[in-house]
Amino acid sequence: MKKIIYLCLLLIIGSMSAAQDYSGMTGAEICSRSKSSRNAFINPMDVSPNTPRHSFDVQNYKLNLDIYNCFKTAAKTFTGTEVITFRVDSTLGSIQLNAIYNSLGIDSVKLLSGTNLVYSHSSSANILTITLDRTYSPGETVNVYIKYHHNNVSDGSFNVNSSGFVYTDCEPEGARNWFPCWDRPSDKATTDITVKVPSNVKIGSNGRLADSVASADTIRYRWISRDPLSTYLTVLTGRTNYNCDIVWWHKISNPNDSIPIRLYYSTGENISATKNAIADMTTFYSQLFGEHPFEKNGFAAVSSYGGGMENQTLTTISPSWNSVTSLISHEYGHQWFGDMITCGTWADIWLNEGFATYLEALYFEHITGYSAYKTNILNNASSYMGSNPGWPIYNPSWAITTPPTGTLFNGAITYDKGSCVLHMLRYTLGDSLFFAAFKAYATDTVNFKLKNAVTDDFTAKFSSVAGQDLTWFIDEWVKQPNHPAYQNSYNITNLGSGNWRVNFRAYQTLSNTTFHKMPIVLQISFNSGADTLVRVMNDANGQMFSFYFNRQPTSLLFDPNNDIVLKTASLVVGINNELNAIPEKFALHQNYPNPFNPVTNIKFDLPKSSFVTLKIFDMLGREVATLVNEKRDAGTYSVDWKAGEFSSGIYFYSIKAGDFSETKKMSMIK
Repeated sequence: MKKIIYLCLLLIIGSMSAAQDYSGMTGAEICSRSKSSRNAFINPMDVSPNTPRHSFDVQNYKLNLDIYNCFKTAAKTFTGTEVITFRVDSTLGSIQLNAIYNSLGIDSVKLLSGTNLVYSHSSSANILTITLDRTYSPGETVNVYIKYHHNNVSDGSFNVNSSGFVYTDCEPEGARNWFPCWDRPSDKATTDITVKVPSNVKIGSNGRLADSVASADTIRYRWISRDPLSTYLTVLTGRTNYNCDIVWWHKISNPNDSIPIRLYYSTGENISATKNAIADMTTFYSQLFGEHPFEKNGFAAVSSYGGGMENQTLTTISPSWNSVTSLISHEYGHQWFGDMITCGTWADIWLNEGFATYLEALYFEHITGYSAYKTNILNNASSYMGSNPGWPIYNPSWAITTPPTGTLFNGAITYDKGSCVLHMLRYTLGDSLFFAAFKAYATDTVNFKLKNAVTDDFTAKFSSVAGQDLTWFIDEWVKQPNHPAYQNSYNITNLGSGNWRVNFRAYQTLSNTTFHKMPIVLQISFNSGADTLVRVMNDANGQMFSFYFNRQPTSLLFDPNNDIVLKTASLVVGINNELNAIPEKFALHQNYPNPFNPVTNIKFDLPKSSFVTLKIFDMLGREVATLVNEKRDAGTYSVDWKAGEFSSGIYFYSIKAGDFSETKKMSMIK
């Protein structure tokens, strides 16, 4: 007699004695180290960069697997059937799927309706080619039924251990080792997975537990994910005699509704730290990036496993349950960035790993304060500076040819630099705009939520919300290698009558990278009174800035809070006229911002030493301010006009330098 039982599933593998020691490591370091060392098979198929569509779009994978003997004999063989439901996107008469020849044997292929189909399985390309019964047109839906088996081989993706556990591990392209699929991150599909196991085994997968049917000494578990996922996030994790504690998280939108967060662990493991923190962590991430998107979540500890893997709704981790502010916060952050929004190509992997590393820092800020957040970011910056391999975060070739895991999951670039770039974007935009743009990106149901994103999509979304084009920022920090090396200088001039001028020149040596435009902060100290902080936009190399005071300056600090965390910098007293910093001709640039309220910046170029006057006039031609009236060396200069005392309207600024003169119009709107 059969009976239906509903079980809480935890899947953890191995004994506590096999657990690795990750004390003192960040979640990003643990994640990077574990993923970099994996041997998941990589076999590229042609996909255009930033174009995640191909000739068909998989809608659902329905798997029915018998892995009973994997637990009984520790053999890696199993039998399975699969129904792939796909929508035709361009006229086609055949499809190609990734299926590793050494791992998978294909027994038969047919339409679900029963029509047998011709197929071939390439041992060299590891491609299953299926000839359809006819030519299909765009928009049609096809259901293909595949009967197959997994061979008794170790492929790094379908793992069986003699101590009685089974778990999958698929990133970046290992799903093709245990079921035929279109194994690229850009093609998300729902899943419906039924698994036959011994009655003393609990097995977990993506989504919700739809049912579990017991019969004699077996149980068939059925897990259904209503939310689409990329193939590398598909998971099975199971073992005998596991414990499972559930934390119910009450939704912000409806506190009467809740989702289970399942913590699966072996006897002897202490899960209290994670158990006590996970609901608050869920609320924190939900407030910042939109409410938790899935119908359940959980962690399955595998004692023989290194680090963590953010499988959608069931993360695999080592038994580092006490690493809440590092490993747990990092992997759980992936549920928003990596799972809910998944990189469209492997060239965009920083949208997963750099973001999760940044969320790790944000969680430090949440529980301890900003100084803890900043310490975390500075540690990431230090790790990057000490191990930078010299390639950019975004490499377009990776969208076509997946690099080795040690390159793809490089800790210095993908994790550390990625997180630091987000910190510097926060510094550039300010907290209000930064977090508003972040939330808008994460909650965009039309373009991103439960979908994919590429780097240019992210840039466009942030630019739209911030009200400014941020292409320059992403181009220099994400698409270019390395970081700026500043060789700055300044001097202080006594103008007489109690007036002083501070000149500051921002200069970068351009070796193996591009010029990095950035807002910079300068701290100016005086012989009396408080220091002054000045923030200016450094948008040209060798740019000169002048500041005027009616008290005596004594010193200047560049980036006093170290917010441009990826840099080297030196600062000397005395302005040097580097030849490549001298403009080729006189120029008066358009003020920025324009319109403005109440401060705007005016920049001008001097190709040679000149006596310069820069004056402001109103609509009637009356002089209302003199910004510069002195001899200046050759260089690029930047001057602010603080017009708070003046009314809205049109103004003109006019420069005279030697035989050069020019006038431009600007507008102040209060």
